[in-house]
Amino acid sequence: MNHTRPNPEDLLKQIKQEENVLNRGKLKIFFGSSAGVGKTYDMLSAAHRDQSNGLNILVGIVETHGRSETSALLEGLPILPLRQIEYRGQSLEEFDIDTALSRHPDILLVDELAHSNVPGSRHPKRWQDVEELLKAGINVYTTLNVQHLESLNDVVNQITGIAVQETIPDWFFDQATEVVLVDLTADELLTRLKEGKVYIPSQAKHAINNFFRKGNLIALRELALRRTADIVDANMHDYRARSRISSIWNTTDQLLVGISIRSNNERLIRHAARLASSLHSQWYVVYVETPRNTFKKSKHRHSVLEALRLAGSLGAKTEIISATTVAEGLVSYAHQFNIGRIIVGISQSRLNYYTNTLIKQISKQDKNLDLILVNQLKAKTKQTQLLQLPSSNIDTLFSKDNLFGYIIALFGCMLVTIGLIPLTRWFDLANVVMLYLLIIVFISVRFGRSPGIFTALISVLSFDLFFVEPKLSFNVSDVQYLITFTVMMLVSLIINNLAVGLRFQAQTARKREQQAISMRYLAQSLSAARKINEIVNQFSLWVTQHIASKTVILMPNNEGSLKVISDSNIPSEFDKSIARWVYNNNENAGLATNTLSANPMHYRALSISDQVHGVIALLPEDIDHFNQPEQQRTLDLAIAQINLALDRVYYAKVAQNALVKAESERLRSSLLSALSHDIRTPITVLSSLAASLHSQNLSVDEQKQLAYDIERQANVIQRLVVNILDYVSLQSGAMPLNKQCVSLEEILGSNIRQIEPYLGHRQLKIDIPSQVAFIFTDELILSRILNNLLSNAINYTPDDAIIKIEAQIIQSDNSRWYQLTVTDNGNGIPDGKENLIFERFTRGASESTTIGLGLGLALSRDLVNHLGGTLTARNIHPHGAQFEILLPWESIPDQKLLIDKFNSEFEDFDS
Repeated sequence: MNHTRPNPEDLLKQIKQEENVLNRGKLKIFFGSSAGVGKTYDMLSAAHRDQSNGLNILVGIVETHGRSETSALLEGLPILPLRQIEYRGQSLEEFDIDTALSRHPDILLVDELAHSNVPGSRHPKRWQDVEELLKAGINVYTTLNVQHLESLNDVVNQITGIAVQETIPDWFFDQATEVVLVDLTADELLTRLKEGKVYIPSQAKHAINNFFRKGNLIALRELALRRTADIVDANMHDYRARSRISSIWNTTDQLLVGISIRSNNERLIRHAARLASSLHSQWYVVYVETPRNTFKKSKHRHSVLEALRLAGSLGAKTEIISATTVAEGLVSYAHQFNIGRIIVGISQSRLNYYTNTLIKQISKQDKNLDLILVNQLKAKTKQTQLLQLPSSNIDTLFSKDNLFGYIIALFGCMLVTIGLIPLTRWFDLANVVMLYLLIIVFISVRFGRSPGIFTALISVLSFDLFFVEPKLSFNVSDVQYLITFTVMMLVSLIINNLAVGLRFQAQTARKREQQAISMRYLAQSLSAARKINEIVNQFSLWVTQHIASKTVILMPNNEGSLKVISDSNIPSEFDKSIARWVYNNNENAGLATNTLSANPMHYRALSISDQVHGVIALLPEDIDHFNQPEQQRTLDLAIAQINLALDRVYYAKVAQNALVKAESERLRSSLLSALSHDIRTPITVLSSLAASLHSQNLSVDEQKQLAYDIERQANVIQRLVVNILDYVSLQSGAMPLNKQCVSLEEILGSNIRQIEPYLGHRQLKIDIPSQVAFIFTDELILSRILNNLLSNAINYTPDDAIIKIEAQIIQSDNSRWYQLTVTDNGNGIPDGKENLIFERFTRGASESTTIGLGLGLALSRDLVNHLGGTLTARNIHPHGAQFEILLPWESIPDQKLLIDKFNSEFEDFDS
């Protein structure tokens, strides 16, 4: 077996990555340990080299900091004018991303990647501007110092004592196409500082004594070298995988980080981010919700959400899970996602007992899991919170729900006590204890842990005070009752713990069931919807009930402009320009995003397979609840459902349009084919006849015959053109009905005069009773129908055939109909083709002529349907074909007078 054969899924993934690379601009980062190492200088030098090679270079923004050597390199490079932004009464200059996008250079220079933009800019960070430029296909050169990487923020703080505020996420740094390390030793950098090549002399002296101490520079240089080595190592792995130089591992060491409300989560998360980056592995951060610490009631849920948001920005997958204990939750999650390492924090405080217990529990449940312990140093910014921890517990202890539970517990114990006091002479004390335990179970299940413990305490005290001798005193006459009290208290606490755990599990199961039911309802309602408006209305209703108070959905109209199609009222917080940006860039914006986050609404693109169908804007009531990972995942699933529904409707429309287009092409080809033959034949005959008439000396009789033949051929062409025009008018709905009382015999007489030259020796028989001499219909349309049927009978019968036309009134299903039949004794219709002959451009083997587009019968059926009737065909015995027209009957006033008038006119015509 060939083990070097590539995995098809890996090949598809590689192809997709290469496609993304082709459509995306390339990012080149000039990376250094600190300011002054020459990053901007090297970037400008590289730009000059590329310009000499014919590339279009544009300087978006470059900070020279007054360095003459750097400023000199700007000469000869086109510079983009900066954008003026008003902020707090001052005009500030900022990078103009819109002009850069419109100019679309080959390479754009954007200095200081970690820079924070002026409030009012499109993005709060410059690296987000660069991300948009890359998606537009623009190559970018930029600069970055190692202290601006988010995962190294706390390490740099420990080394230098300075907290760096401007950072970029590591995932953005890792996706750079090329990282160029601009390295300089600490001594050389200090020399440049002293020479004034980095800062002016007054600033340089202050910098040397603070940030630019030699020890700091050495440590920062090591961090930069190590981070660059990680990038190089990752690039090597990618190259080996693409080139299939050697086999690769199909699994990676995944990490699971468990956070709590008692630790410095930021340090723990950053340490895990660095470890995951060095291992090139996926990592997860979870918060375990237990009966002891319900997340919704926790006073620290905001800090937990901030920690999860930090982890998400560093590339982790975050989640809030529920379990009976923290250890059970972590182990279960690790098994679910095949995670072999769990990272937990430890501290040197009185809470260390909790961590030791957690470690023992995890080890007991799965000995194969590797545990990584991270020392949790107390952050100065967290000291106040740690001191307030007991206060928050007291607040939880006396919350509104617990106070109500305490009152119910107190009244329950009072009722049991009052009810049992008169019965003590008949009731054994063991039965009294059982009734108290029943109250404890009820209170624990209904109101939770604290009221349950309170009930247990009140029950023990009540039992001692009212049922144990001496009564009404806490003194005990028999020492054995002390064992009874102790056992009663322990059993009560055990029951309380089990009942609370059962209550928590039931609530968790009920919550998950409700989520599953709601998602199933959404999927069913969206799958049943057939139109976009139905899909939008169903989704808006679901989102309003489960996620947000207000929902706005926009979709493009035929002109490409976004239009609100949801039925809900548009809130004042809605910004259509943000929705347009989301639609154009297929990116999230607004609340809980990195783009225009000041807007209180959350904007998402409705897209699948890079096809953007529209934009949804959500206005949540509770921002903390909306930011929970579980809520975000629910929103992701819901949006995936509507994306699938919109995609289904979109592709159904595409398929329908393709079918219509294919049918149109088929009809066009058939029409052109028919026209090329059936019109060319009479035109050729006309040309020949006209040439004969012009070039030869003909007698008068011969000239009359030629003129007659020319007229016949012209009538043929006219009949073809009339059929085409009638068909087009009928299909476009431009053929109005003009029903009136008309003479059937007069219509037949007009048609007979038109077809008489083509009858030859065929006999024409007409049988029209007086009761159907007049009918109520559209005269012109009926005349066209009969003309086509008679022409068809002539074309497909021998010269000695008999063609019969009959009319009568028939009764069918309590309704009356005009029945018109055209019957011939020709060869009839081929078996099984009684319906096929009514298809467009269908022609049979003609007896007398090949002229005809094959539209006559198809047009006749459509015209009869237009009149509200039916047209059918069948064979007759022994041979021949019959075409039957059924038209709805309508009464005609004074029909006898009309018949007498018509008979007199017909006698004159017949004579």
